[in-house]
Amino acid sequence: MCGIFGYLNFLVERDRRFIIDTLIQGMARQEYRGYDSAGLAVDGDTDDETYIIKQAGKVAALKQLNFKQKIDFNKTFISHCGIAHTRWATHGQPSQINCHPHRSDPKNEFVLVHNGIITNFKEIKTLLLKKNYVFESDTDTECVAKLTKYIYDTHTGPPMTFTSLIKAVIKELEGSFSFLFRSSHFPNEIVATRRGSPLLIGVRTAHKLKVDFVDVEFGADKDFLAAKEPSDFLASVGQSVSPTLNRTQSRAFLTEDGLPQPIEFFIASDAAAIIEHTKRVLYLEDNDIAHISEGNLHIHRLRRDEGATSIRSIQTLEIELAEIMKGSFDHFMQKEIYEQPESVVNTMRGRVNFENHKVTLGGLRGFLPIIRRARRIVFIACGTSYHSCLATRPAFEELTEIPTQMDLASDFLDRKTAVFRDDVCVFVSQSGETADTILAMRYCLERGALTVGVTNTVGSSISRESHCGVHINAGPEIGVASTKAYTSQYIALIMMALQLAEDRSSMAARREEIIEGLFRLPDQIKTVLASDSSLQQLASKTLSSEKSLLIMGRGYQNATCLEGALKIKEISYMHSEGILAGELKHGPLALVDENMPVILIMTKDSLYPKVQSALQQVTARKGQPIIICNTGDANLINDYKTIQVPLAVDCLQGLINIIPLQLLSYHLAILHGVDVDFPRNLAKSVTVE
Repeated sequence: MCGIFGYLNFLVERDRRFIIDTLIQGMARQEYRGYDSAGLAVDGDTDDETYIIKQAGKVAALKQLNFKQKIDFNKTFISHCGIAHTRWATHGQPSQINCHPHRSDPKNEFVLVHNGIITNFKEIKTLLLKKNYVFESDTDTECVAKLTKYIYDTHTGPPMTFTSLIKAVIKELEGSFSFLFRSSHFPNEIVATRRGSPLLIGVRTAHKLKVDFVDVEFGADKDFLAAKEPSDFLASVGQSVSPTLNRTQSRAFLTEDGLPQPIEFFIASDAAAIIEHTKRVLYLEDNDIAHISEGNLHIHRLRRDEGATSIRSIQTLEIELAEIMKGSFDHFMQKEIYEQPESVVNTMRGRVNFENHKVTLGGLRGFLPIIRRARRIVFIACGTSYHSCLATRPAFEELTEIPTQMDLASDFLDRKTAVFRDDVCVFVSQSGETADTILAMRYCLERGALTVGVTNTVGSSISRESHCGVHINAGPEIGVASTKAYTSQYIALIMMALQLAEDRSSMAARREEIIEGLFRLPDQIKTVLASDSSLQQLASKTLSSEKSLLIMGRGYQNATCLEGALKIKEISYMHSEGILAGELKHGPLALVDENMPVILIMTKDSLYPKVQSALQQVTARKGQPIIICNTGDANLINDYKTIQVPLAVDCLQGLINIIPLQLLSYHLAILHGVDVDFPRNLAKSVTVE
């Protein structure tokens, strides 16, 4: 959801073409997040001039546009800051006027980009309209730009710093956001801040940095902290802003000789936009305010929150640029489906010892006794992540014998669910930045429950704020439709259940069976991928002309049906429903006739006879089911159209069965002529409620 990118060079000579190309490439690396328009802002030819270019549509189109001004692309800058943004519409339709960056006035005194939602923007806009401010767009973001100018213009007393100005602004904002601010009043400076939306800063230098962390400056100003409403604040803007710092100076990026050095900063919503420039990054935390000026990075906070750390460490990114490129594949989704034999191995690497049948998740080691004594385990997630929890819940209940509850994060919050101190709450999110899941986690933290994060993103909000957790190590997932993250989440949760059950001798044989099944898994996934051509034919000849599709199964395969249906609807825009086969007689059977395509999952496990009953009910209504069955199942292969998959341990069979459904969804999307990696109306990381 939206993508932010900023670039600032200090004592590094760059021409305007390089700067604009860097900004455009930064946006392009974040296209997978979902967007409908894009724009950027760079310095003009004078200190008080800012050029803005923006339009609805794809990032690539920006390269073909020209500024209204006659612009010199060869002009060089020793120091410069530029900001860019890909927008996913929330307030106002996709259009050039609603694109970011937004400005405070026609002179572009303050320009900003924003990810998130400002929930009190109507109150701010009403107040500013009374002050005769004229609005150009329908967005909530423009209110922030104009509020910034109003505070700056009406301030009296000692001049405000850029940091103190932005502090004053964000104190008036409610909602979730990340911002980049730039201003002609503060040339070559950027202020970045976040609350609920991810933001990280990359650092590139020619020489080694003196320190690998940045101190956090804590400040408090009683006049501004006391202000609760915009009207209260605007009545007090005339007072001086000079916060008292608990530290005299933040760590500056200096070489060993103590002199300023050439340096470049890259600010983004996602590491994918930074990795080609530098691997040294710093993750901002909620309510951080980062100020970059004259080659130095200072991080401020309004107040010292409980549990807030006093430093931000500079970390090294583990991903490589090649990992986020399509390579020989036509789409990221196709690439990620085919990466699953490797991604599942990476999830298990160093954690599963196949010789002694032992599982070790280092992130949980110190918390295992607490988890084993839990009153219940509560899984909380959204979308595909929720389905991975649903798929592994039976294994958790069997292996641990701890009551297990499933909750969609949004519903969990809506119900104000009862949470106790002896509960263990597991939060699953590919990005680690899913807004509903993060809010649910904080709700559980407030009530004293142990929180466990399962994410694919090091440094994400969930990985930082939870007590403990597991990184699924699936590698970067660019396609909006999650594929390899689903299978890696599935395995991570199975490994968690196996580790929790290692002290139960009665489960020893069952644990060994599952671990041996994990060992066979990569080769079995390769076998399914090898049948891709037949699945492509099935999609083309049988399913592509249909309007709806039902996918049925039960037991472990209930989650497979829901996930497969989700993939088909979100990528190909074909209506599809995952149905629990045990509920067939309670309503869904009314949909079945000779014209309704049905996929029935009938792989062999203890529920095979019950699914046979569902098959008889479908065929009795003249249904012509396509059956996902195990290779060589003579009961089905001779009489029905089948998709054959290898036989796996029952609790792992869903990992095999989901692969053909992922491939079918991909081929259906291609046949329907839709954009596979960027389905309409959807975003990769949903960072607002």
